[in-house]
Amino acid sequence: MPRKITPPKPAAATEAGAPKSGASKSGASKSGASKSGASKSGASKSGAPKSGAPKSAATKPGASTSGPAKSTASASAMAAGHAPVSPAVKAGAGGGKAGTKAGAAKGAAKGAAKGATRPALSGKRKQVAPPPSPAPRRNKAVANAAAAAHGKTLARTLTAWSEEEIAEAFTRFEAQDPEPKGELNHTDAFTLLVAVVLSAQATDTGVNKATHGLFAAASTPAAMVTLGEEEVARHIRTLGLYRGKAKNVVELSRLLLERHAGVVPRDRAALEALPGVGRKTANVVLNIAFGVPTIAVDTHLFRVANRTGLAPGPTPLAVELGLEARIPDRFKLHAHHWLILHGRYICKATRPECGRCIIADLCRWPEKRF
Repeated sequence: MPRKITPPKPAAATEAGAPKSGASKSGASKSGASKSGASKSGASKSGAPKSGAPKSAATKPGASTSGPAKSTASASAMAAGHAPVSPAVKAGAGGGKAGTKAGAAKGAAKGAAKGATRPALSGKRKQVAPPPSPAPRRNKAVANAAAAAHGKTLARTLTAWSEEEIAEAFTRFEAQDPEPKGELNHTDAFTLLVAVVLSAQATDTGVNKATHGLFAAASTPAAMVTLGEEEVARHIRTLGLYRGKAKNVVELSRLLLERHAGVVPRDRAALEALPGVGRKTANVVLNIAFGVPTIAVDTHLFRVANRTGLAPGPTPLAVELGLEARIPDRFKLHAHHWLILHGRYICKATRPECGRCIIADLCRWPEKRF
């Protein structure tokens, strides 16, 4: 027969203002609520924790020792499975809310003050125009191609220089620099030949730095062959294509010993038969070492001849032949030096300095810059 469960009696107030116990053993533990509900929620078998609300309510300041209403509320809260909240905790919660509101008000006031210091934007924001982009700068290859195209146009339109204009131009060059010199360091025909071979796709300044140590180690064909390809390459490694150039220097030195008794020949065909020697290199050696009035056309001279209209031509050979046919004999020995130096320092590829040009009034270039 099932056991009859008697409901718990209302708890009476004690001297501390709290009941002596929460729920009875018969009402809490045996009803199946202690293990599944009360114990998991922090309640003991007696229905309330030992350090729960009743003791705190009695010991905390401000808690009444004989308040039946508060005792009844505590008992009701404990019966519902909740610990009563002490007045101090409530006060703390209230203080937290007040602190939050005060902090929010303080932040709003700070933001308003900060905003007041900023200038107000009225109307639409003013559009600032971007800075003008610089004019595109031509590279050397494009500039030289433009000069060649201009030279072709001049050749078609027959606006070439007159003989008087050509004589006037070289008279001015001669007055400015009566004895122009090449800028490659050398001591004789052999070192000049080697320096010119190394100058392909390199600057004269770079070649001079490389040959300073090379010529100190070997300044004759025999010494260059003895030095060998690897050592030559080590001396000129700062130059482009230095391994191929080192091979050519050693081989041309060997052929000079074999074919010409170690002497540089004064003959274009014999020079061009040497490794690394082309028409321009042969012309430079013949002109500087032997005083032959040849015209060596490099990239600077090719650009000047086409840009100015002095001797337009699609290839270096065409320019060379045009200059040889048109330049008076008395100017031919130094003509290629004047034109090369003019192209290197005045009529430059990307930024020609037309304001310094002594033949600007004779020049046919339509894009002069002053």
